[in-house]
Amino acid sequence: MPEATPVSNPSERPIIAFFDVDNTLMHGTSVFHVGREAWARGIIGWRDILLFGWHQRRFIKVGENHEHMGTAKERALGLVAGHTESQIMELADSIWEHRIRPRLWPETVALAREHLAKGHQVWLVSATPVEVGRLIAEKLGLTGALGTRAEAVDGVYTGRLIGPVLHAEHKAVEARALAEGMDADLAASWAYSDSRNDIPLLELVGNRVAVNPDAGLARYAAEKQWPTMRLDPAAIKAQQRRVRREAKETRAAKTKPRG
Repeated sequence: MPEATPVSNPSERPIIAFFDVDNTLMHGTSVFHVGREAWARGIIGWRDILLFGWHQRRFIKVGENHEHMGTAKERALGLVAGHTESQIMELADSIWEHRIRPRLWPETVALAREHLAKGHQVWLVSATPVEVGRLIAEKLGLTGALGTRAEAVDGVYTGRLIGPVLHAEHKAVEARALAEGMDADLAASWAYSDSRNDIPLLELVGNRVAVNPDAGLARYAAEKQWPTMRLDPAAIKAQQRRVRREAKETRAAKTKPRG
């Protein structure tokens, strides 16, 4: 017989699952693909795309570096200067179709949907431009996204940022503000990331998971005895079962059969 989702003692308050994007939901760094698509459309030149390529290789090899991450994100956001919001959304659509969707980890997407089945809100939290994060969330049927914001005046981007690059402790600040605004239960909430720079975000919630962690996060997670999930189908499916078994439901969840 199919297993029904347990609904005993559901939470009266919202529960959030925060997912990092780069090397957690997808392979590599999303901002690199912003650069590649901008180059393909003639917005940037060879020098810029070579810098983006260097950043992508470094990120995959050694993980995030605070200085390099900030520089790369600011460079990417500076590319939009002088372009309209509709042009950038068209760019984001193309990035999704040709560069992001093929690089998603299907099992991690399924894990995010496991949280949705529990009635949780699922928010992407990334230093990538918020337009890209929101598009990914929309395409995957997730709740929303927090990301780095670029200033636009009369529908045209200035190339300046609104606030800081959403990185490291700034992710935790934005995530806490979101949770407090909806009176979410942070003790029952979840967070997933691969980077030592996201330790403040991971420590914000009661259930944190280090995903294919870099060396710094791997050491910290081992010291704190946090669960670690490798980016392979078996490990991700094991985490899905853990969420199904242990995560607290909210009133928004509906009982449905499990195969």
